[in-house]
Amino acid sequence: MDKKNRTYIRVAILGVLLAALVFAVYTSFVKDPNAVKVGKEAPNFSLEQLNGPAVTLSDFRGKGVILNFWGTWCEPCKKEMPDLQKQYEAYKDKGLVVLGVNIGESPVTVEPFTKQFGITFPILMDKQSEITKLYRIVPIPSTFFIDPDGKVQEIFLGPLNEDMITQKVAKILPK
Repeated sequence: MDKKNRTYIRVAILGVLLAALVFAVYTSFVKDPNAVKVGKEAPNFSLEQLNGPAVTLSDFRGKGVILNFWGTWCEPCKKEMPDLQKQYEAYKDKGLVVLGVNIGESPVTVEPFTKQFGITFPILMDKQSEITKLYRIVPIPSTFFIDPDGKVQEIFLGPLNEDMITQKVAKILPK
């Protein structure tokens, strides 16, 4: 291959890379109009529980809701589960609900995980990842803090610790 052809190939490759970079920057700065937003009502949904009947998010109006998307294979999810459980135990009598939305796994995988971590809050099974797509979940864990009126007060991407959860729970508990 001569020098002229190599130059054309290099320019073409750089052009493709530049186009990809521009697209990535554009999509990260342009907001999706259908995305879940702070201050807006949380999209309603219904999912089967791991060990119980289906629940609907709107069933929990009047309560503060932590909506946590997770997977058994996710190491940061494993780290935050005990802290979510502690907060649930501490505040469930004050109007807090924790809903753990498992993404795309089977009960055979999820049940031992919940037993290992002593999880007693409801685990919802998003087997087809429909709710995960509705909420535009990319990194997990992802957590939505929803007030008693059903409005999203905060969205947190990544693992939470006990202190962080306590601060956020204080903002969503019923008055």
